[in-house]
Amino acid sequence: QVQLVESGGGLVQPGGSLRLSCAASGSIFSIYFMGWYRQAPGKQRELVVSLTSGGSTNLADSVKGRFTISRDNAKNTRYLQMNNLKPEDAAVYSCNARGNLVSRQPFISWGQGTQVTVSS
Repeated sequence: QVQLVESGGGLVQPGGSLRLSCAASGSIFSIYFMGWYRQAPGKQRELVVSLTSGGSTNLADSVKGRFTISRDNAKNTRYLQMNNLKPEDAAVYSCNARGNLVSRQPFISWGQGTQVTVSS
């Protein structure tokens, strides 16, 4: 009922930048939370950054000062701008959205994930 499509991953050199996009579609009434998670091989998935409908942002300590999240409500799209990327940022990044459908039923949806590789 809700689809999240991510884009923007790829290979970048250390110090480089990438912008990930997460576009939501479907029978969406509202989105009150959207977060970007990442999981590297052999590690647990971690929340990188989140944004609530009220504008509250939460960033993992490891990305503060380098990553920012923004939104385009008209497009139901959230963006993750990643600057000064480090090798330890390499992971599969997935977006997660929580909200309510047009039917007012709650939903939680995940994107398919996009690979970010940081290497020289």
